[in-house]
Amino acid sequence: MRDHDASNGQGADFTRRGILAGAGLTVGAAALSTTLPEAAQAATGGTPSSGPVGDGYATAADGSRLYYKDWGRGQPIFFHHGWPLSADDWDGQMLYFSSHGYRVIAMDRRGHGRSTQTTTGNDMDTYAADVDAVVKKLGLRDAIHIGHSTGGGEVARYVARFGQGKVAKAVLVASVPPIMVQTPSNPGGLPRSVFDGFRTQLAANRADFYWQVPIPFYGFNRPGKSVIEGVRQNWWRQGMMGGAQAQYDCIKAFSETDQTEDLKAIKVPTLVLQGDDDQIVPFKDASLLQAKLLPNNRLKIYPGLSHGMLTVNGDILNPDILAFIKG
Repeated sequence: MRDHDASNGQGADFTRRGILAGAGLTVGAAALSTTLPEAAQAATGGTPSSGPVGDGYATAADGSRLYYKDWGRGQPIFFHHGWPLSADDWDGQMLYFSSHGYRVIAMDRRGHGRSTQTTTGNDMDTYAADVDAVVKKLGLRDAIHIGHSTGGGEVARYVARFGQGKVAKAVLVASVPPIMVQTPSNPGGLPRSVFDGFRTQLAANRADFYWQVPIPFYGFNRPGKSVIEGVRQNWWRQGMMGGAQAQYDCIKAFSETDQTEDLKAIKVPTLVLQGDDDQIVPFKDASLLQAKLLPNNRLKIYPGLSHGMLTVNGDILNPDILAFIKG
């Protein structure tokens, strides 16, 4: 792993258009941990985080029901999932961090998972307001917000707009800000035609599209890599739980929302993580730019790791995030 500051990040070269346009890929997140050092004790209630394990719903401003999981006691960590997934993609991290004494919360974004399958409000402003509705219901203070991919965009908008006095630190993992699509001010972005292709494939055959995405998402297409069928099926399962309209609209939200000013406005310590073999969100137009815009950040680039590294490399990522939280 290479450890960078905001001024010296470098990484491997690749052709963004070739990677994404040819494969018709998407942005999302998965998060299983392979290292649970206190899991056995947690099962018997023997760790400091022992406490209620539950779930529930908060109500958004427009009446949409927002599902969340809320486990344990301690300083809260709020997890924000990627498109088109759900809070379930953070189960591994929730087990890991709850075993280390933290209260862990993850919600299903509107239109995803068990939340209302909305046809409106599928944009970053509403996503951030929805997060605030859950935060207010649970009375969270001094929280750490961790987002992956589209969830990183949600974190950036939430912390910038609603986080004053509520957020202690933030973590962006393979996240979409500042903006994915190619524009005059973002010449290194992906052509709009790439995201139009996502929409076309989703509308034509969502089930097949979601079956293909996990292959490059987790780097299963790389030499020497084998498909982990359970991981692939879990990605597909979560995607198909959500509403097609909300997921269709979310493509615009994650690709076209300019979050440059959000990043500049985040004053809390922020950890930026990404793999340099990310085939979904090219790191040179994501994490390296984030590190230039965030006032108070630490950047880590992982050689050879994929977009889905939180799942297939949780044994590496989780301790690094824990060290940042404790630091």
